[in-house]
Amino acid sequence: MQQEKILVTGANGQIGSVLTGALRAQYGEHHVIASDIRQLPDNQHFNLLNILDAYQIVEIIKRHGITQIYHLAAILSAKGEADPRGTWDINMSGLFNILETAKEWGVKKVFFPSSIAVFGSNAAKENTPQTEICTPETVYGISKSAGENWCNYYFLRYGLDVRSLRYPGIVGHQSLPGGGTTDYAVEIYHKAVENEIFNCFLSENTRLPMIYMDDAIRATLELMAADPHRMTIRTGYNLAGMSFSPKDIYESILPEYPNFQINYAPDFRQTIADSWTHSINDEAATQDWGWKPAFDLPKMTADMLHQLKKKRGA
Repeated sequence: MQQEKILVTGANGQIGSVLTGALRAQYGEHHVIASDIRQLPDNQHFNLLNILDAYQIVEIIKRHGITQIYHLAAILSAKGEADPRGTWDINMSGLFNILETAKEWGVKKVFFPSSIAVFGSNAAKENTPQTEICTPETVYGISKSAGENWCNYYFLRYGLDVRSLRYPGIVGHQSLPGGGTTDYAVEIYHKAVENEIFNCFLSENTRLPMIYMDDAIRATLELMAADPHRMTIRTGYNLAGMSFSPKDIYESILPEYPNFQINYAPDFRQTIADSWTHSINDEAATQDWGWKPAFDLPKMTADMLHQLKKKRGA
């Protein structure tokens, strides 16, 4: 049996940094190649990669004998609105380069992270179904919706085994996020542990779908290991963990940090959040490959505070 050799693009990001470690734990340190546009000093088995350069991608695939690609490199929702054309170019041209080189050079599987940002304000807000129409209202969401359809096309037209998840907001202690609308749900824990006032850029009752990083990584690995004959979705699987508002997460922190304070100062990200759904129906993921989240809000808060206090030596 051929040994898997895996390329992770965007490996320095919030998800990529954790997923790279999980893949190395599963497949071995030398079998997972991290890549990004900038190299971190402590990242071994790393290749500099600009995903807009298809020749670089081909060179890495050939040199390492890559069999799977986890394509995480992208501009996120909040940052994307500052440069719509640039975001579209990076998110879509980068994906095309991955799909084309994977097709041409015999890569067996590709993972493409989609997002709840594919849903617009006209989507069903509660228990948003898998088949809900996608009319996104950010360039990030537009690129993810288009990307899903291109992934489905490459599967149908060329037989490329592309798999995708519609991630909700991801909360994790491992690293700070980089430009998403749900970033507040990570920063709030840091502020609590640091005994600082938290200024939230969303209003207190803005309820959004979220997932803990541990669950998000496990879902990704489970999807990529799933029997392809049982998979009914080749665009992006709805994925759910929990739903909460800034007020909910703040109140979950108060028992351990009763003096913690929060201010609400909604900015342009409020408009983005208002266009998104409140909760997600992920029955297709449950039926096709057995998805089930392990973390709810109380369990996530307990682990986040524990992990952050441990990092601070508290």
